[in-house]
Amino acid sequence: MELGAEERRLRESRTGARWRRWGPYLSERQWGTVREDYSVNGDAWSYFSHDQSRSRAYRWGEDGLAGISDTHQRLCFALALWNEHDPILKERLFGLTNTEGNHGEDVKEYYFYLDNLPTHSYQRWLYKYPHEAYPYDDLVTTNRSRSRLEPEYELIDTGIFDDNRYFDVEVEYAKDGPNDILCRITVHNRGGVDAPLHVLPTLWFRNTWSETIDGATATTRPLLSTVPADHPVVQADHDELGRYHLHAEPGATLLFCENETNHVRFGSDTNATPFVKDGINDHVVNRAEGSTNPTGTGTKVAAHTRVMVPAGGSAVVRVRLTDAPIDAPAMPFADFDAVVETRRAEADEFYDSISPAALSDDERSVMRQALAGMLWSKQTYNFDVDTWLRERKSHPLRSPDHRGTRNESWFHMQNEDVISMPDKWEYPWYAAWDLAFHTIPLMMVDPDFAKGQLDLMLSPAYLHPNGQIPAYEWNFSDVNPPVHAFATIMVHHLDQETSGDDDIDLAFLRESFHKLLLNFTWWVNRKDPSGRSVFEGGFLGLDNIGVFDRSASLPTGGSLEQADGTAWMALYSQNMLELALALAERDPTYEDFILKFLMRFFWIAAAMDPVGDHPDEMWDEEDGFFYDVLRLPDGTGQRLEVRSLVGLLPLCATTVFEPDVLGKFPSLQPAVEDHLRRNGDLIARIADPLKPGKHGRHLLSLVNEDKLRRILTRMLDEERFLGPHGIRSLSKWHLEHPYEFDVDGTAYRVQYEPAESTSGMFGGNSNWRGPVWFPVNVLIIRALLQHYQYYGDDFTIECPTGSGNQMTLFEVAKEISDRLVSTFLTDESGRRPVYGGTEKFQTDEHWRDLVLFYEYFHGDNGAGLGASHQTGWTGVVARLIQLFGELDADATLRIGGRPLARPFRRLTDHKIGDATTARRTRGVRP
Repeated sequence: MELGAEERRLRESRTGARWRRWGPYLSERQWGTVREDYSVNGDAWSYFSHDQSRSRAYRWGEDGLAGISDTHQRLCFALALWNEHDPILKERLFGLTNTEGNHGEDVKEYYFYLDNLPTHSYQRWLYKYPHEAYPYDDLVTTNRSRSRLEPEYELIDTGIFDDNRYFDVEVEYAKDGPNDILCRITVHNRGGVDAPLHVLPTLWFRNTWSETIDGATATTRPLLSTVPADHPVVQADHDELGRYHLHAEPGATLLFCENETNHVRFGSDTNATPFVKDGINDHVVNRAEGSTNPTGTGTKVAAHTRVMVPAGGSAVVRVRLTDAPIDAPAMPFADFDAVVETRRAEADEFYDSISPAALSDDERSVMRQALAGMLWSKQTYNFDVDTWLRERKSHPLRSPDHRGTRNESWFHMQNEDVISMPDKWEYPWYAAWDLAFHTIPLMMVDPDFAKGQLDLMLSPAYLHPNGQIPAYEWNFSDVNPPVHAFATIMVHHLDQETSGDDDIDLAFLRESFHKLLLNFTWWVNRKDPSGRSVFEGGFLGLDNIGVFDRSASLPTGGSLEQADGTAWMALYSQNMLELALALAERDPTYEDFILKFLMRFFWIAAAMDPVGDHPDEMWDEEDGFFYDVLRLPDGTGQRLEVRSLVGLLPLCATTVFEPDVLGKFPSLQPAVEDHLRRNGDLIARIADPLKPGKHGRHLLSLVNEDKLRRILTRMLDEERFLGPHGIRSLSKWHLEHPYEFDVDGTAYRVQYEPAESTSGMFGGNSNWRGPVWFPVNVLIIRALLQHYQYYGDDFTIECPTGSGNQMTLFEVAKEISDRLVSTFLTDESGRRPVYGGTEKFQTDEHWRDLVLFYEYFHGDNGAGLGASHQTGWTGVVARLIQLFGELDADATLRIGGRPLARPFRRLTDHKIGDATTARRTRGVRP
């Protein structure tokens, strides 16, 4: 089959073409991050605020509207706007800090990721900018006055969009070559009166030349300068990047300044230059004299154009950034629109190729926007922790002035890579377990990038020497669920589907396995304090789901034996076992690892439900559910009977193996049979691993058929876990029956909360006390499909509980998936549940088909909550749409243990490049 244009570019990228050199790698918020925090008290939000961001040069990165940069973020390009009413240029997105919002930090803007390709050869972004002054003070004051019991005060609530008094600013990027980027900015006036808008496409160098706190100077200062031509042209010279030119259309005015801090604004007597970072802002907004450089040089420049946009009409501004010489014969705008339209058509072709034919137009649109968001959410993450600690005089090995600084034990880290972010405004830093789920939808469009992301977290610049995977920059030492091996298995299965079993990327598999082995050992040594294969781990990403802060010392003393932590390790053991099996088929030295991880799974299974009557262990026979156990200092234990995802996660530790798996390794079978003979009593309560199921398959699962039925009966009850839009994180039963635990007269309480949390535990908008979260739902769906591959149609369960409707486990998995996907689709009344009661999003033609992928969703009505651009793990909805748009029950039974990893795209019809070459080139920094 003939390759599409984007697929050709992907293939060329594997052999050295730098199609990914330029992409959407700017952050959407660099201020308020740990990287930029040089305070003594570690208050990152206050140390570098939004108000300071227009005037202070950043140390470690850059931000902007619809921003792009090269992979090292040396040269940056983004959009600035002014409506002639705002007190400042709109150069970056505004939002509330953690202490300003009544539910934590939150961006207060409306912007949408509409399209993107893996090589970023076509990108489309939309921003809604009011005609009138942006209500900065109103948003801060009103939100600050609201309690946790009240909803957030959003930008749309201010009335700023009434009568459609706003612009739709659409930004499109199209590449005419790896280093030739066309940017078309189309401004639509949705209001009923003509309105002016200043459009300022801005180019600047990240400041790597200023003297740092320790007196060092990193690089030579680059230069932007005007070049004589019949239209405005800027020449950009950089020692490493080379020479580029920015072409603007006739009529634009070039405004130059320096990307240097305005020290005078912050109390100093002098500045190093009169043309500081906020010089363009002061020139345009304040009409300040002398704030921009009249000689036409600097390190920051804007091509300023004022357009009067007619009511209901539009205006277009074009710029082109290219490495072509200034005297190149082609006119910079002669073929401009034709190139943009061609790339847009190629994007249509690409997404058509990965979309099942059975999908509706609405499903296709949601899937495409989800994937566009995944690709827009890439960011160059630059953080040299060793240097940062030195600059703060907090390095633990270099006579620190300050001890106890955040992340001081991670001085080995030197991060400078393009990484998939959870949310480039709210979470503009990687989070390890989020990233593992990001790779699932990313595999649909860019398997090489997905593999590269997994590589990064296990590389020496990230993985701690003790084996811990970094969590996130606020606390790299926090403990995330160990899902990296799960994601590696998903990528491996994709290799099998696209390349065939004989042509998988063995180098990736082998390297990942050995580094994961180090991390697995860290878990065993650090998080199994009793040595009984009962794991702790802390909050494990589930924030406030528990009775107590699971990362802090318990008010009772003792320890918390976690059902979820132990289940995560059971799944980790299964994943490592799968990897060992894949490697052992090609290298017999891995056979011992098969036995190692099989035994580890059996020990964990025995610990979760030991032989005998144990009223203080995780499995509650009477309730038919798993609970955390509070182990007191005297050794006694008490179940914390909170019915939450903690008790559902053991269901997810499930893996199906083909009937011949042990037959391939004759030396292993006697060892396994001997272990089962001697320890059969310890694992009598799990699924029998030797009993063949459908097609002779074998099942490794923490739950036998009886436990499976009992757990599912609760999970599929619509008055408990099964919500209209997925599995809730806490049983709705706790709405009328809150769980309380008393410690010395202090009551600790857990109650079902379907929306924002009223608990301050973990701060912000973190809430696992009722809403629907996509990542764990995906794990549950996978587990149901795995069980279906073992039990087949012989196992049915009532779904929903009490309905009288019997379903196979495949049908149950599809039912949950359909409920999740329905969050974003229009219902029979034409409304999208994700937008709840926000009428403009539900009914306005310019809003209703724009989809946001929130962090989590209301447990009863599906309305989006938390971070509004958490396309990261919520982006797995794209995989669900694709999977069940193509997969049926028969196919699930046929394909063995790989349903979630099975890709449906034209790449299955041909090989997409030599796997060895792909491995060599992955992660190379252009």
